[in-house]
Amino acid sequence: MTVTTIGIIGGGQLGRMLAMAAARLNFRTIILEPQSDCPAAQVASEQIVAPYDDPEALDALARACQVVTYEFENVPVTAAQRLQSTVPVFPPPKALEVAQDRLAEKRFLNACGIETADFRVVDSQEDLEKALADFDGRGVLKTCRLGYDGKGQRVFRSKQDDPAGAFDALGGVPLILESFVPFEREISIIAARGSDGRVLCYDPAENVHRNGILHTSTVPARIAESTSAAAREAGRKLLEALNYVGVIGIEFFVMPDGALIANEIAPRVHNTGHWTEAGCVISQFEQHMRAVGGLALGNPQRHSDCVMTNLIGDDVLDVPQWLEKPNVLVHLYGKTEARPGRKMGHVTELGA
Repeated sequence: MTVTTIGIIGGGQLGRMLAMAAARLNFRTIILEPQSDCPAAQVASEQIVAPYDDPEALDALARACQVVTYEFENVPVTAAQRLQSTVPVFPPPKALEVAQDRLAEKRFLNACGIETADFRVVDSQEDLEKALADFDGRGVLKTCRLGYDGKGQRVFRSKQDDPAGAFDALGGVPLILESFVPFEREISIIAARGSDGRVLCYDPAENVHRNGILHTSTVPARIAESTSAAAREAGRKLLEALNYVGVIGIEFFVMPDGALIANEIAPRVHNTGHWTEAGCVISQFEQHMRAVGGLALGNPQRHSDCVMTNLIGDDVLDVPQWLEKPNVLVHLYGKTEARPGRKMGHVTELGA
């Protein structure tokens, strides 16, 4: 089957960058997104303005495309399954099921032989207090579903942190308590798997977060080659276990001895891979569209060291200064209003 049109569920900045990469490969793109004039629709071929789970909109998307992908991991699984009954969906809906539930994610990673932080299931206030006792009063409490960029979390740093009411405060929904990990740094890897089963990985990036949101990604990461190899192998295991097609982001904690603890996965192009747009000939966005479009994967080799910096909220006001610097790629997302915590764009500064 020849792919000429690719559907993208979600119209944010990731969908925008996917659509831009698709256009260079002569793919048309159709965005399904309830917000009209979303960032992705500004550069895509067409937009269907409807909720992500609207049956008529999903059927219209399936009729208009040869394959469908998505730009965020909270796409309703039922929507992806409905589409899959008539058109290929990449990455597969199974990846959404795993990524949307932190408990399922941890168990799946462990089943693949990928180590995670110790964790406890928390379905009540009593469960929480027992779990905290297991972890000496410390840990990170997270909603199992729908948390991102630091939302849906509470940190317990010592026995002095009173857990009273914490279960209800997070909505009385299923939770997971993760043990603290005494890591030295955080890294991530962007991996891709083609429809032919070939797996390729980009170099690991070292990441710094502020207020739960990614601030910078630096390549190369300050890690040993053995740690880098372990990250690549974890990516391969995960992609093959999911029978995956497309790009995935995997975040890790690096321990003092160089060992890796997987933090979370994202079955899509990922913020920590934005550096590939400037640091590689083939970006993560083009790699993803190659994979889902049935084309050969491209060379993920890095040609430059670089630092990617997110522009969050009013950081976008610094764009004139960034534009004056040499060897800086500026990418703005077409959002009209800068709000605290909102990703407005990113810049990537090339080194030697």
